[in-house]
Amino acid sequence: MSVFKRGNVWWYTFRFRGARIQESTGSTSRNLAVRAERQRRTDLAEGTNNLDKTDKRPKLFSVRAKQYLEGNADWSESNLRIETYNVRHLVGHFGRKLLTDIKAYHISEYQVRRKKEAASPKTINNEVATLRCILRKARLWANIQPGVRMLKVRTDIGRALSQDEETRLLAACRKSRSRSLYPAVLLSIHSGLRNEELRLLRWRQVDMLERNVIVGKSKTSGGEGRTVPLSDTAWRCIQEWRSQWPEAKPGHYLFPSERYGFAGGDGPQRGTLQPYDVRPDVPMGSWKTAWTEAKKAAGVQCRWHDLRHTFVSRIAEGQVSDATIMSLAGHLSVKMKEKYSHTRTEAKRQAISILDNPMIQ
Repeated sequence: MSVFKRGNVWWYTFRFRGARIQESTGSTSRNLAVRAERQRRTDLAEGTNNLDKTDKRPKLFSVRAKQYLEGNADWSESNLRIETYNVRHLVGHFGRKLLTDIKAYHISEYQVRRKKEAASPKTINNEVATLRCILRKARLWANIQPGVRMLKVRTDIGRALSQDEETRLLAACRKSRSRSLYPAVLLSIHSGLRNEELRLLRWRQVDMLERNVIVGKSKTSGGEGRTVPLSDTAWRCIQEWRSQWPEAKPGHYLFPSERYGFAGGDGPQRGTLQPYDVRPDVPMGSWKTAWTEAKKAAGVQCRWHDLRHTFVSRIAEGQVSDATIMSLAGHLSVKMKEKYSHTRTEAKRQAISILDNPMIQ
């Protein structure tokens, strides 16, 4: 047993099954510190009874989180990237805690902190879901689950851009330092491809004779492998973009990984911004920064997924069946289907409203 004083506050320190525990009691009473240490030892002993029999030593969250990422070989590239992102944020908050120390109120504190960092409720819920998986593997989640509340997430399904918003947004994308942003945004509007479907698109998935795109990995089973014909506008965009890659091979990505820097002159003042370290066999990581800057320049508030909503909304305004829309989009939830059915009904209503015009009676 070891208690010591730091300033006016008593601390305790001891080793428990290979791990060093040193914590403040927050109290100026030595007697209370002694009792707190005893209680802490008891809590640890009880908590370890729920851990795997092969390793009953208390583990830091950072250690378990690393094991969690390394122990899922069957994850897709996308899933691994998302889980790694979640773990990075979680470790910043829980990294130095023992798994047995994490309580429901700690998770509430984490949710508050991430909201202050402007993270969306959906993002925070995804991170807490990763934390839940890690605690479940240690048989600890059931103890705190009743006290954990997920955040409310917006249930609206996005919106379609107006023609003016689209024009301004595409003009801003044209001026972006990321040369791939404009073709990516335009193709999303004209094909309905999700961001991930677009980012992982390879040249072999573009049928230059039939003028269509064959989707590869998708969020849904219905989306994978679907064929999406290209409009004239999208086709011209593809041809223009293809001309910049004369050495492109079928297995290369449409939007490869590349960095940008100023060549010649004195940096940003006189230099020319040019791409370098282009890796055609590696997909673009993200358009997030360029996308955010383009929206700000265009004065348009939207999500990337709203480009897909724009595509579906516009084809729904015509006499297109639900089956055709779902075939092109890959998947529509019941709520999305209801919205686009409503859009189609409104288009028909506007079409027949001309009959009420006195000039044609």
